[in-house]
Amino acid sequence: MSVSHFPARDPLALVPEDCGRGHACQFCPEDDHCTLEKGKHEKRLIESRLADIGQIIMVMANKGGVGKSTISANLAAGLAAEGYRVGVADADIHGPNQSRFFGFVGEQIRLSKQGLPAKAFTHAALKHPVLVGSLAFMMERDDTPIVWRDAYKHDFMHHLIGSFDWGPLDYLVIDMPPGTGNELITLTDMLEGHDVAALLATTPQEVALMDSIKAVRFCQERALPLIGVVENMAGVTCPHCDGHFHVFPRA
Repeated sequence: MSVSHFPARDPLALVPEDCGRGHACQFCPEDDHCTLEKGKHEKRLIESRLADIGQIIMVMANKGGVGKSTISANLAAGLAAEGYRVGVADADIHGPNQSRFFGFVGEQIRLSKQGLPAKAFTHAALKHPVLVGSLAFMMERDDTPIVWRDAYKHDFMHHLIGSFDWGPLDYLVIDMPPGTGNELITLTDMLEGHDVAALLATTPQEVALMDSIKAVRFCQERALPLIGVVENMAGVTCPHCDGHFHVFPRA
């Protein structure tokens, strides 16, 4: 009687390439003794999230105080009112205000195997809820300052896209921090090759216009499509006569 000999199995072939968890390794209770390659897991996690997102709109400004966060929230709500599935990613680390705009002040989230759950904002005018992901949901107090160096900011940008459970979206609106620094560079690198565009927020003053030109140059250098410029705080409507006038001189 002949005996069939099967080729020996490589024991490493039995080790899964990924754990299947929907969050970054540093959130995992098994992080200290996990043998899987963390870099591959987090890259695969980000790519799987992005595969379910149609278009990404980065609402940016090179100057603070121009209403960028308000524009981000209104844009997301407007798209949801039109019937699109929309999420808002709050990348403004030092001023994560999207939780306040959507009525989630002081609320926290709990990590699950699927990742960090985004908060769902519902309203009668919206055909779909707006999903909100923010660092504010991970803080014990709403008034706690974020004192981070660039390495921590870099990691959080990856968590914002990869660890939050966004699900299928037509649009992901990213509320960027002001400036053309680490957060913008990190996200631009991460999103390269995906359907992403920038929307620039500014105000009419000459100094704001000068800073906006720098942001436009950044978009040109990084081949980041600029879909428009919102001139915020450009005028006021009189509550008595409905006349329109400009408070600030226009550049």
